[in-house]
Amino acid sequence: MTVFTDPLPANTVMVVHGPELFDSGEVAWLLATLAPSRTIVAGVMARTAAEESHLPVEFCGKPPSDVIRATSGPVLLVNRGKTAQSGRIFGEIVASRLAERGLVYLECSSRTVFCWNGGDMALARNVSERTGSGIELATANRHPAPAAREIRGCIPGESVYVNGIIIGRATAGTVVIRWNGVQVEAVSGLVPKPHGIEKLSRYGCVDIATAWCKSGSIRVAEPKTAGHAPGTGRVLVLDHCGHEFYNRLPDDCCGVLAIGDDTTAVCGHISLHRGLPVLGIVDGDQDLIVPSVFARGSVVVETIAERDDDVGAELSRRVPLHQVQWAAWVEEMLRHLQGRVRIVRDVRDDADAMHPV
Repeated sequence: MTVFTDPLPANTVMVVHGPELFDSGEVAWLLATLAPSRTIVAGVMARTAAEESHLPVEFCGKPPSDVIRATSGPVLLVNRGKTAQSGRIFGEIVASRLAERGLVYLECSSRTVFCWNGGDMALARNVSERTGSGIELATANRHPAPAAREIRGCIPGESVYVNGIIIGRATAGTVVIRWNGVQVEAVSGLVPKPHGIEKLSRYGCVDIATAWCKSGSIRVAEPKTAGHAPGTGRVLVLDHCGHEFYNRLPDDCCGVLAIGDDTTAVCGHISLHRGLPVLGIVDGDQDLIVPSVFARGSVVVETIAERDDDVGAELSRRVPLHQVQWAAWVEEMLRHLQGRVRIVRDVRDDADAMHPV
């Protein structure tokens, strides 16, 4: 039996970011190897993967830096970047937002424990010993709010997100954006997606310094089927904001009205393991950001001559505050849209065909 020189502090909290750690099985291994007192999951897709794993973890809808600031005692942040470089960049960004607090960060893609800004070296050594990882001392600068924002670690061709909305595709390893007083605009390294930038602008001024920015796929692994929808309940409306799924999910949800191509794909993916069906309104500008799968009872319709924004807003006004019978409500909405949309995905009866409405 392996005997470690120092015990892990009894009150150590492990903060897990991203779904990859659950999909790879590394969280289960870390729980057994490190035995933290608490494990908190940050991120939407991370929560989905965590729920599918059935591991004993807690969920928080806040960014990792907020979770760490609100946690007393030793904290270990764990992540698996798409590359070792992007993983290191992620750790640096989190560390830069922690004021005077240091950070111990395990990047699993490179098996490196980073001790940022004078983080707890005893904890770093302990994690290094238990996981067989190297240690690196690092410094993250704490800058005032910038006029422009760098999104580093991109791979050319990847989708680039701001607050969950795709604003374009990367053409370089670093994308630079700024807020021009009206909307986010590309400075360099980005082919803009005007429709996405327009959608983002609807939510008002974007704080470039604190906005959630990333590139690449949201999740690579297929979701797992588990639950069954109640059939009757309230309808959750998500208009180009799939990342708000868990924050807005009612306890008695029977299905989701998802507005936008990417939001529909994300909601279908997240909802599958709960068995929740989706009525998706799209107009054909989807980026392949997540495996597109849907629970039974789902229907995806594509607008024929209108924008998904307008048709979706119209339908959202027809979502009652009281409970509905999902199948009947979907049929009513399809009759309302007759001649204006075509069905591109129909899994009400396990069908999957393209036919007009």
